Amino acid sequence: MNASPTRPSLPPMTPLQRLGLDEWSPEASAELYGIREWGADYFDVTADGQVCVSVPFADRKVRVPLMDIVAGMKARGLEMPVVLRIENLLDHRISLLNDAFARAIDKAGYQNHYRGVFPIKVNQQFHVIDEIASFGARYNHGLEAGSKAELIIALSQLRDNDSLIICNGYKDAEFIELGLYAIQMGRRCFFVAETPAEVPIIIERSRALGIRPLIGVRMKLSAKVDGHWAADSGEQSIFGLTPAQLIEIIDLLKAADMLDCLQLLHVHLGSQIPNIRNIRLGVLEACRYYVNLVEEGAPMGFLDLGGGLGVDYDGTATNSTHSMNYKLDEYCIDIIETVAETLDPQEVAHPVLITESGRATVAYSSLLLFNILDVRSPETTSLPDQLPEDAPELTINLASVLEQVKPQNLQESLNDAIYYRDEVYELFRHGQLTLRERALADSYYRATLYRIARLLPEARRISPELEVLPELLCDTYYGNFSVFQSLPDIWAIDQLFPIMPIERLNEKPVRQAILADLTCDCDGKIDRFANPNGEMTTLPLHPLRDGEEYHLAVFLVGAYQETLGDLHNLFGDTNVVSVRVNEDGSFDFIKEFYGDCIADVLSYVEYHPQSMLERFRNSAEQAVRSGRISVAMRQQMMEAFSASLRGYTYFER
Repeated sequence: MNASPTRPSLPPMTPLQRLGLDEWSPEASAELYGIREWGADYFDVTADGQVCVSVPFADRKVRVPLMDIVAGMKARGLEMPVVLRIENLLDHRISLLNDAFARAIDKAGYQNHYRGVFPIKVNQQFHVIDEIASFGARYNHGLEAGSKAELIIALSQLRDNDSLIICNGYKDAEFIELGLYAIQMGRRCFFVAETPAEVPIIIERSRALGIRPLIGVRMKLSAKVDGHWAADSGEQSIFGLTPAQLIEIIDLLKAADMLDCLQLLHVHLGSQIPNIRNIRLGVLEACRYYVNLVEEGAPMGFLDLGGGLGVDYDGTATNSTHSMNYKLDEYCIDIIETVAETLDPQEVAHPVLITESGRATVAYSSLLLFNILDVRSPETTSLPDQLPEDAPELTINLASVLEQVKPQNLQESLNDAIYYRDEVYELFRHGQLTLRERALADSYYRATLYRIARLLPEARRISPELEVLPELLCDTYYGNFSVFQSLPDIWAIDQLFPIMPIERLNEKPVRQAILADLTCDCDGKIDRFANPNGEMTTLPLHPLRDGEEYHLAVFLVGAYQETLGDLHNLFGDTNVVSVRVNEDGSFDFIKEFYGDCIADVLSYVEYHPQSMLERFRNSAEQAVRSGRISVAMRQQMMEAFSASLRGYTYFER
């Protein structure tokens, strides 16, 4: 489990305190939300207070406000929530990775080349894989498949025979046959043995088809990594071979006269590795296995170092779970230098280097946009000018506590307020206070808490009990999305994503809030937020305005979120838009996909929408016969039922 989140100091946040209560600017918003730290130069705040996407071109960057894209979506009938994919950013990430390795290879005098491979499991969506295969062809960028379905994707999408296909996971005969046919067609498709049991199947199928396979072996490393997946790294990893199993495979291949087919060593250091020192240590160990495989007589030639290249979700640039303490160039040169320095003394030829960077390739290119539907504030209603003459003594006491709150007695005031509140609860439970009396007492209690919270910055010392008060008094902003469908890692593995409003950033965000989604589930909320100043348990937001939408975005969601989402409360896939930004600052809507309608998600759970419509018609007709409704009302009901089946599963204005 992650460490307990850092408690926020009393809002307003640090930039507010530094600028003063009456000053604000888009620059302050940029600092408050940390967009320039986690945004990797892809996102920024404009002078008029909007979040923009910044797309690199050859000699300059082009900035487009996200609200302009939102306006284009709405004009096309695409309502919130929407997953926005920015194709330029995906292309740029592929270029960055390949170019960084090319620079490192040139600088170190490395005697071979790099081949990138994208793990399909990270984002299996067709238009993501299609863009990677299309743009990546100039770099011979390949794909990694962990199942037969993913292998079929790789075989159909890759255009380039020099791009690698790496087959991981457990492989049956059908899986192996597909890969062998690909090899016969000229594709470089490697079967990576995860267990000795796979090797006899590879041998048997290759003999039956008369096709020599390309074989790799995946080794468990003793080196462990930091971060969320630390427990799955090292010798406790559920994937990979032990040294004894590796020897068993070598002997199997020798006996089958197929040792020449063993050409690749695969290791997976870990996922989202925050600490560069883990990477260098793991690469060093992998090279030792590589040298020994060469000494055993395997020709080798390929070293696959798996994934692990991190994404700085919180912008801290540290070795914390949601960050990384290294840059891409450092990552590449550390790998290149470690491989060369280990192999050169053994006079082993430099292999083709492969990495399977998934998260770092696609995370930045997608974001979730949604609107806020409502706000619930625990703040008290207005208090009466004076207490009623028949007010209970406990209410009078609470009013007295409120009047006497000062910076010097905050803890004492809190203690007294809690004591009198508990007494009120007790009397109400025993029928000695009315509902109206309870409500008035509760209003004075909450007013006291708010006054204490406002005075916290003036206090000399703040106890832990007082420190969490702003969090307890925060608002709940209800967002038009489902955590379980669009942000499952928040719920499942406590992943942090950058979240912020995309408009009104020239205004002070004077409210502190958590986010709740549309599901009827207590876990359907976000109450931990990434920030370069430390993880926060509330998010600074603006008050809603009557008649105006308020839009937020969750950034860096391109990895895993779309495929892992589930149908909690039958909220389905969201609308999806792919946009390409042009050099002149315009942008094109390349692809538009409407999210699931209610009929779609009902069919996923084995209902038949047409049968449901017919059953409802029968019920309505029975109501007509019994005189409960008119024929006209029946028709109105049928139209509403039918329209709902066709409607978006999310909130529609």
